[in-house]
Amino acid sequence: MPTGAEGGMTAMIVQFLPIIAIIALFYFLILRPQSQRVKQHQAQIAAIKRGDTVVLSSGTIGKVTRVEDAELNVEIAPSVNVRVVKTMVAEVRNRTVPAANDKG
Repeated sequence: MPTGAEGGMTAMIVQFLPIIAIIALFYFLILRPQSQRVKQHQAQIAAIKRGDTVVLSSGTIGKVTRVEDAELNVEIAPSVNVRVVKTMVAEVRNRTVPAANDKG
């Protein structure tokens, strides 16, 4: 026969079980995928090379003409180069890999 203290502990564990399940669900549905996207983006930025086509966070598309440690020179129009911080690159489109939504 359980005493009052044992029954109270079991009731408390059962009461906190839904909260623990919500925290686990939050981690697997939101936090983990976000951290994987951040790692993938950092790998893309680290692999940028001269000649790659990039999309900047402002939506500007250009071709990388020079790569430095923390900055890139991007040609956004003929003879128009801008210096961009690497972290402002939203997407890297290699010249050999066409974009998925291009129609030719």
